[in-house]
Amino acid sequence: MLIPFISLGIGFLLGFLKLSGSTIRKAENITSAALILLMFTIGASIGSNNALMSELAYIGIECSVIALMSIAVSVLLVYLLERSILPLEEISIRLNAENVKLYSIESKENTDSKNRAVDPLVLLMALSVITGIILGRFILPESFLRLSGHLLTASLVILYIGVGISQSANRIVFKYLKTVGFKILLLPLAVLIGSVCAGFISGYVLKLPYRITVMSAGGMSYYSITGAYMSQVYGAETGAYGFMVNVMREIFTVLLLPVLVKISKGSPIAGGAAGNMDTMLAPVTKFVGAEYGMITLITGVVLTLAVPVILPVLHSIFSFF
Repeated sequence: MLIPFISLGIGFLLGFLKLSGSTIRKAENITSAALILLMFTIGASIGSNNALMSELAYIGIECSVIALMSIAVSVLLVYLLERSILPLEEISIRLNAENVKLYSIESKENTDSKNRAVDPLVLLMALSVITGIILGRFILPESFLRLSGHLLTASLVILYIGVGISQSANRIVFKYLKTVGFKILLLPLAVLIGSVCAGFISGYVLKLPYRITVMSAGGMSYYSITGAYMSQVYGAETGAYGFMVNVMREIFTVLLLPVLVKISKGSPIAGGAAGNMDTMLAPVTKFVGAEYGMITLITGVVLTLAVPVILPVLHSIFSFF
């Protein structure tokens, strides 16, 4: 329960030390390496689990339901928010009047995410999971599989520290909240509440334990942290849900963008959730318009910060449900 908060705290402290650009890039490289190891370990744990492998196709259907439900309920709450107390169009006009543009944030990560159709790291993670499943199924010895729990914990600590550093380094985003108004925080709050509610609904419909559905949906497309944390506290089978649900949330959001943007400007942002900070930033802003780029980014940053905090809280509440 305490490991995520301690690791996040260490990351924040390191980030506030005003680290040099080269040091931050080294930290990002270490975090990326830990992420790849993490995905490989999760894959190996899945591949070595005979019961899980035999039910993988069925689990995929359940994960699809949870992911689609998470998008649907988040979109509904954001739509109601837009039609009542948070008119995003007015906020966008205010940002443009203040000349606050997406490109004004000097972040290599955000610039790269706009210029690339697919982040190579995403492809590496997918390849790591697939490789892990194959090797775990046919090749890896029992000694490695016995170490998987320790590898998950170590990778998780590094990831949490990396999240803390990246959030501290990108804290310029929060300075823009003064311009936008803190009412904009209602948008990520609606996505968070919608995702958790979707987890409850999915658990009831699918007859799955709420600890699986609520925590998976509460990952809000942050699949690496969600899959790792759920694997660590509940095992590989439950961790597979956390990983797959949130990967599918991003995939379904991309596929549904033409439909979501017809509902409202906030609907694609609601679908992208935490992914709006990086991988989903480019596709979402392409549909909602660059003038909504800052709103999209702020939502992604806030939710990315919220996920590592909310998961241990959900774990403490739903451990026995």
